[in-house]
Amino acid sequence: MTEGEQNRLVAWSGELRSVHARLRRALGLVQKAVGDGEPAQQASRDLLLFCHGFCSALTGHHTGEDHELFPAIAVAHPELRETLRKLEQDHSMIAYLVVGLQSAIDSGAKAAELSRHLEGIAAIMESHFRYEERQLLVVLEALELDADPRRVLGPL
Repeated sequence: MTEGEQNRLVAWSGELRSVHARLRRALGLVQKAVGDGEPAQQASRDLLLFCHGFCSALTGHHTGEDHELFPAIAVAHPELRETLRKLEQDHSMIAYLVVGLQSAIDSGAKAAELSRHLEGIAAIMESHFRYEERQLLVVLEALELDADPRRVLGPL
C-alpha cells in the first residue's frame, strides 16, 4: 500500500474525530448564547441562528452515518452490526432531543429551560461520540470507502 493510499484510508478516522470536535464546539456556542444573559430579543435571535446551524449539522452528521458510513462498516465488519444498531438508536434519541430543543426555542422558553435541553443533548451526544470513537476509529483506519466525507459525515 502506498503512503497516499494509507493517508486516504486513515482520513476516515481523522475526519470523524474532526467532525465530532466541530460539533462539540458548535454546541458550546449554543450553550454560550443561552448562558450569556444578553437582552432577551438578541439572545433569542442568536440562539435561533446557533441552534439552526448546530441542529442541522448534528442531524446531517447522523443521517450520513446511518445512510453511508454504517452500511459500509456492516458489510466490511458484520461482527459490528449490534454496535451499529446501538449507535443508530442513539441517533434517534438525539434527534428526539433536538426536536424538543427546537420546540422550546419556538415557544419562547426561558434560558433555564433551554439550558436543560442543551445539557441533555450534550450528555447524550458526548456519551455517543466517545462510544462511537472507541468502537469505530480502528475500523475506520482501514475502511475502504470512496465517498465524499461531507455526504458520509455531514456538512460540518
